[in-house]
Amino acid sequence: MSASETSRYVRLRVDLVLEVTERDELTDAALRRIDDDEFMPEEERAHAATAVREDEAEALAYLVEPFQLIGEVPGVELVQASWSSERADYDPDVDAWHLDDEDLEDEAEAEDGDGEEEGDARRTGRDV
Repeated sequence: MSASETSRYVRLRVDLVLEVTERDELTDAALRRIDDDEFMPEEERAHAATAVREDEAEALAYLVEPFQLIGEVPGVELVQASWSSERADYDPDVDAWHLDDEDLEDEAEAEDGDGEEEGDARRTGRDV
């Protein structure tokens, strides 16, 4: 299939793990965002404020804005976006948390033959 025959739509998936280091700062910023949202109905605003005070993941969801992430990229228009956040029991030593493990191992094996040392160093760098 030629490039002209393929869809011009692209799905970009981003998986981030964030550490909340200052809960109060995060909550305050989310509450300010909720207060500044001129389109949010009052009933929803009260519910959102309660959720943000109780859960850092909710606070983060109110602060992450896909339109801002893609807004300055030339030649693209954001057609649809959805996002969510959730609490996670993160352990960098657990294999399930290594992003793109198969890709990293394949690249490492291609570069150094066995993939062990090179793959581990590269994986650690990407997970930071």
